[in-house]
Amino acid sequence: MRTDGAAAPRGRLLALTAGDAARVATFAALIAALGVPGSLALFGNAVPITLQTLGVMLAGAVLGARLGALSVATFLALVAAGLPLLAGGRGGLAVFAGPSAGYLVGFLAGALTVGLLVDRLRRPTFWPVLGACLVGGVAVVYAIGIPVQALLTGVPLTTTVQLSLVFLPGDVLKAAAAAAVTVGVLRAYPAARTARR
Repeated sequence: MRTDGAAAPRGRLLALTAGDAARVATFAALIAALGVPGSLALFGNAVPITLQTLGVMLAGAVLGARLGALSVATFLALVAAGLPLLAGGRGGLAVFAGPSAGYLVGFLAGALTVGLLVDRLRRPTFWPVLGACLVGGVAVVYAIGIPVQALLTGVPLTTTVQLSLVFLPGDVLKAAAAAAVTVGVLRAYPAARTARR
C-alpha cells in the first residue's frame, strides 16, 4: 500500500495512498454502521429492508467508482469472513447463498455505477447525483438482486418483482438523502473531487 500521497497509477486498481485506504475503511464502516438499526421484512419478502443501501450509494457518490467499489468490497469481505455486519447481525459465507446474495453482489456493482456516473459530472448538483444514485443504487442493485432472489427462493420472477416493489419508496428516499449529502460534502470539501480520481 502506498503512503506517499501520490495518485495511484491508473493500471493498479488496488494501489492506495494512506488517505485512500482511510476513506475506503471509513465508508466500509459506515455501511456496517447503517446495519445497526436492524432490518424490516414486509409482506413475506425473504429479503429485509435495511439502511445499508444508503451507505452503498454514498460510497460511490462521494468516493468515486474505484474507491467506492473498494469500500463495498472491503465490507463484503468482512461479512464473508464471518463478522456480523449485515442488518440483523448476519455474516459468514452462508449469506452469499441466501435470498440476499444477489443484492450483496448488486451493492458492489451499484457503488461502481454510481461512482462512474458521478465522476462524469462536470459539476455535481442534486438532480444529476440523484439520477446516478437511482440508476446505480436502485436499478443496478435490483437488476442483480431480484433475479438471484427468485432463483434461490424458487419464487417466480414476476412474483419476486412484485414483492420487491416494497423496497422502492424507501430506496428513492435513500437516493435523495445520498444525493443531498454528496452535494453538501463536495461543496464543503472540493478536494474530494480530486481525491476520488
